Amino acid sequence: MAKAPRRHVEQPGPAEIRDPLVLTELKRASVWAAVALAVLGVIFLAQPLLLIIGGLIFAVLLDGGSRLIGRVLPIPRGFRLLLVILAGLAFVGWLLWYAGTTFAAQFEALRATVEAQASRLLAWAYDHGLVSSGSPDALLQQVVGSVGRLTSAVGSALGAVTSAVLILALGIFFATEPRLYDRGVAWMLPLKHRALFYQLIERVGFNLRRLLFGRLVGMVFEGLFTWLMLALGGVPFAALLGLITGTLAFIPNIGAIVSGVLMVAVGFSAGNGTGLWAIFVYFAVQNIDGYLVLPYIARKTVDLAPAMVLAAQLVFGALFGFLGLLLADPILASIKVCLEQWARHRHPGDAVDGEPDA
Repeated sequence: MAKAPRRHVEQPGPAEIRDPLVLTELKRASVWAAVALAVLGVIFLAQPLLLIIGGLIFAVLLDGGSRLIGRVLPIPRGFRLLLVILAGLAFVGWLLWYAGTTFAAQFEALRATVEAQASRLLAWAYDHGLVSSGSPDALLQQVVGSVGRLTSAVGSALGAVTSAVLILALGIFFATEPRLYDRGVAWMLPLKHRALFYQLIERVGFNLRRLLFGRLVGMVFEGLFTWLMLALGGVPFAALLGLITGTLAFIPNIGAIVSGVLMVAVGFSAGNGTGLWAIFVYFAVQNIDGYLVLPYIARKTVDLAPAMVLAAQLVFGALFGFLGLLLADPILASIKVCLEQWARHRHPGDAVDGEPDA
């Protein structure tokens, strides 16, 4: 009886990996590779990602306005959202028209005044040996050039207008049907993680609404109070400086520094007494807003350390330009809320430090 042919048995090759230790290390390496790819994606796609994030933040602002109107007018959400959009567009249009017709000549005079004061300050520093080399005019050009590089992402007027229009359009789309986009993102997640995702977006939205509402109230307060106090002290361009201060109040820390420099420079252009009054007004506005207005409004908002906010603004501004500087505070607040929710999910019995009350 003939023997049956022996069946060939496949043997593991060099590409076959069965060692548990090697498999574990490969999984770790794949995680780090995914992180590196994500970082590269953020770097190369920073501008469109920031526009999308800006649209989401604007959608939160519109949603907060519709919720606020809903406490007074019991009408469908779509009509409330339409009222918020129309009111916002009307206010921006009026502001541009008023600023264009009232402050058009003052903007050029303000720029000339600030440049003259900066030249005087640099000349004084050069005469007293605080600046070792270079002329004051060259140093002034270097300072202006560094600021220009910081805002290079949206440096042109066309780029700024395009970015603003895209953020407005995305925000309106997101705010019109928020549940649609929430369910779309949740559909890509495993079922066991969807409940946590809905909790995260609800908590982030709650904190961002509080944060943005506090920013808007702070802008109105700082703008009006600055205008009235500067006008009382006889500081030139009081209304224009109030408008600039109120606008820059949306950017904490850095916005206050820029508005303060402008305020003090214009004040000293009219005399030493006026300059001292401008310094007093600046510190009064910042202290009242920082210690009375914002804490009272944002008691239930995520608590952010000022140093952390400033560091995030510097990093985001250097990497992504003015748009990154503008969105650094809301992005940082959202990240902190997500980390707090994740910590509570992983350790339900542990309290999270600094967590706001629901």
